Amino acid sequence: MLIIGGGVTGVGAALDAASRGLSVALVESRDLAAGTSSRSSKLIHGGLRYLEQFEFGLVHEALHERGLLTTRLAPHLVRPVPILVPLTATQPHGALATAKVLGHRAWQRAYLGSGVALYDVFAGLVGQGRGMPPHRHLTKASARRLFPSLREDILTGAIRYYDGQVDDARYVATMARTAASLGAAVVTSASAVGLIREAREVTGARIRDMESGEEFEVSARTVVAATGVWSDDIGALVGEPTVPAGTGMRVRASKGVHLVVPRSAISGDAGLILRTPTSVLFVLPWGGHWIIGTTDTDWKLDRSHPAASARDIAYILDQVNLWLDKPLTTSDIEGVYAGLRPLLSGEDENTSALSREHAVVEPMLGLMVVAGGKYTTYRVMAADVIDRVVRRLGASFGSSGAPQSATERLPLLGADGYAAMWSNRADIARRRGVSVGMLEHLLERYGSLATEVLALIDDDPLLGTSLPGAPEYLAAEVVYACVAEGALHVEDVLTRRTRISIETVHRGAASAAATAELMGRALGWDATTRDREVENYVARVEAERESQRMPDDLTADAARLGAPEVRRGTARKRASTH
Repeated sequence: MLIIGGGVTGVGAALDAASRGLSVALVESRDLAAGTSSRSSKLIHGGLRYLEQFEFGLVHEALHERGLLTTRLAPHLVRPVPILVPLTATQPHGALATAKVLGHRAWQRAYLGSGVALYDVFAGLVGQGRGMPPHRHLTKASARRLFPSLREDILTGAIRYYDGQVDDARYVATMARTAASLGAAVVTSASAVGLIREAREVTGARIRDMESGEEFEVSARTVVAATGVWSDDIGALVGEPTVPAGTGMRVRASKGVHLVVPRSAISGDAGLILRTPTSVLFVLPWGGHWIIGTTDTDWKLDRSHPAASARDIAYILDQVNLWLDKPLTTSDIEGVYAGLRPLLSGEDENTSALSREHAVVEPMLGLMVVAGGKYTTYRVMAADVIDRVVRRLGASFGSSGAPQSATERLPLLGADGYAAMWSNRADIARRRGVSVGMLEHLLERYGSLATEVLALIDDDPLLGTSLPGAPEYLAAEVVYACVAEGALHVEDVLTRRTRISIETVHRGAASAAATAELMGRALGWDATTRDREVENYVARVEAERESQRMPDDLTADAARLGAPEVRRGTARKRASTH
């Protein structure tokens, strides 16, 4: 089978298929997680707000997946994060709209507390609640101790609960390596430019290698399109609509914008979940930073590079400042990123009300399209679409019968041995001659595969130094991204294999030259290629900065499109995802 799309759902499908013994290839036109799957709120969660919308099935399913990820599948990549639900006497405009109806503070605590309690009950019912501590009611004084930056004049207390946090792009890269370890062929910078049909049955795809420009054909018994917000475009590859009338699936894109500010800008040891007039706003600790977002607005412009406008940024600042004793300003912002959620929709629905359920359709024989859903439930989406593939292949499996999904019991690379390494990190650090802090950093990004990064440093001690402009990251991580994680371009490293593009005020520009030098050694670049990579990355940063000064989506989109596309070149032959 052939999978089109290298986001979390497509890569999850490749892992599911490979673990069942299917022959599977995946192609991605840009980089792993280059779209929505690197631009989320970085949460693995059940969706507390969906309880209010009575989507109990979705919450139950997501909490089951959250438990699996934190306890079995990826404990090195998904870890608990405490989050506060503030309780207030005088509501900020637009916040906690339900309390406007309930009015009294006691009822507010009872109403919100019952929702959080139900959340914990659902987690316990699915048998995976042990991955998170239970919720707890806090007094005003306790809430202020945990989050001093909350406005004292409106706060009456809080409820603390836990969800999971993940580096979304790193998770996808690790899952791609896991799929490849089971035999899947995972190829980035490879774009599907046409589907091949015989007698009205899809039998493969025509692929363009974006590095060389070469086109070739891939034959497959089944093609799966896991293309997110591009799902409605698959029909163009065969010259007709993908989803015939009556299938009930249509995908709309909703833009979500997030801001990143330094940890020093807000005083707190937990996250916040806040209600706004149009969406839920999270304030989440992220290492030495805070992530604040998101917006929820319809987007009909360029889907490859959704742009955050000055209006988006002002909206987020206005909403979060209603709750903070020291308002944030644009000067506090280190990074900004925008992503698009693929939502199943009808013609006239607002994006904030659209379903986060997913769907699998077979619009023509041999072609499956999977769309919708949320990051947390990617594994369920992947299993659903591969179940359809297996049923279609039917008799091909012979007397042994069709294989069942095994991903519920399949840890990602780096999970095995992680707990023991974390418990013994002080001893390991001493033996390896590195600081405990450095080892913790590597363990939280690579799990037990941290030993592979340390091996690079053993071979070249200079790789143990910090990357210029990004002291949180090591030079070895850049090289490792090329030799083990399929990175082909400076953008791949600075925006996805690391998060330097959103965690530094310079947005990665000050790290681009050193990154290109390290990548060049690993990938065999000449001086011209290195210079071009740096120029393209810096131009991208400047275009994004310009878009964020524009007043609306239309002008922001135009400014973002002013950046040159990454010129694909000679990187293919030496990069790998293994």
